[in-house]
Amino acid sequence: MQVKLTMGERLKDLRTAQKLTLEQLAAEVGISKSALGKYESDNGKDISPYSILLLADYYGVSCDYLMGRTETKNHPNTALHELHLSDASIDVLKAGKFNHRLLSELICHKDFQRFMLDAEIYVDRIADMRVNDMNAVLEAVRQMALMKNGGEENDLHLRTLEVAQIREDKYFGSLIADDLKGILRDIRSEHRPDTMTADEVSFAENMQNQLREAMNFEGSSEEKQIRAFMATIGLDYDTLTKEEFVSIISGLKKSKYLKSPISQRGKTTMTHGKGKRKKR
Repeated sequence: MQVKLTMGERLKDLRTAQKLTLEQLAAEVGISKSALGKYESDNGKDISPYSILLLADYYGVSCDYLMGRTETKNHPNTALHELHLSDASIDVLKAGKFNHRLLSELICHKDFQRFMLDAEIYVDRIADMRVNDMNAVLEAVRQMALMKNGGEENDLHLRTLEVAQIREDKYFGSLIADDLKGILRDIRSEHRPDTMTADEVSFAENMQNQLREAMNFEGSSEEKQIRAFMATIGLDYDTLTKEEFVSIISGLKKSKYLKSPISQRGKTTMTHGKGKRKKR
């Protein structure tokens, strides 16, 4: 989510968002199809100031946005007082010590306004009086029923009246947390294809799988050992050429940690080639 788009990526995104082909855009703006394609593919390295201005005007965005100088498409000169931010919040935003794009996505989410309303209700204690009144009525009824029941509290009706009373802090804390989790879950799902998002299979899982494959290999103990060692450094034994294999073995002879399958004369008991894996 922190990846900054290049000029070429911004141009392509703007075009595809309007469902335009390069031919259609060329006819609209008077720039050749080949030039437009080049702008998108080589990140606008050879784009002229005139073309930047023309395309920015056509898409309704600022030139600074196209050139990657800002993430703001349509409001490059918005006055600070229009944002209704305090001096302290402006200082935080200017410091840039967090993911601004994520903050923007939070604010723009369809459920953000509900999250803010629930937070306001909790912080300003707007619902406190009504919650307290409701709890007071339930407790009064419970006490009356308790007196009629001879003080015996282990009763389904009495227990229902007790648990029906809302613990305001716990209830609204859970409500706000659920609001925020829902928003973040949606944003996370949208960013699943991103290159900076964590892989579905972790590095540790890949390592475990490679080691398991190495130990299930039907071959000599020496070959299992060398396969396992290569797996720990991210090398797939089966993809190595004979020349690469010989070079690696030559280097491993110098290891003082690996119980080498290489004899003192420099000859290995292993031969390079694909073998069989144990049936599982």
